[in-house]
Amino acid sequence: MEIERKFLLKKLPDDLDTYLVRHLEQGYLCTAPVVRIRRDNDKYELTYKGKGCMVREEHNLPLNKEAYEHLREKIDGRLIVKKRYMIPLEKYTVELDVFEGDLAPLMLAEVEFPSEEDAKNFVAPDWFAEDVTFSKLYHNSFLSQFN
Repeated sequence: MEIERKFLLKKLPDDLDTYLVRHLEQGYLCTAPVVRIRRDNDKYELTYKGKGCMVREEHNLPLNKEAYEHLREKIDGRLIVKKRYMIPLEKYTVELDVFEGDLAPLMLAEVEFPSEEDAKNFVAPDWFAEDVTFSKLYHNSFLSQFN
């Protein structure tokens, strides 16, 4: 089960270059239900996501590079390319996505939680803007469908 909230940003943190950054590309084989492939640096996986916004089922399966590259040719829509910065925030980690290519300058911050109660009680830092958790417009599966 994945429990997360998603936010637009007012601004980037001043010290962004001091945080761990991961290079991601992901594509969607299907968007209903969501079936995604992802390269995360040198790690490859296939993910199934159930319905929902803040809380939804998620299953990840490992892929090797060859399987990923084979499936990448079969995605529906655009391949999403982004940098993901891992930013510690109290007892959580902000996953700050900075999109590249034609999705730039979009930036989204996601925070995962151990419980729905923690998610509901989360107080966003001042550099976060609008909470878009319940807007499907900011799901990567939706973003992948418009070139």
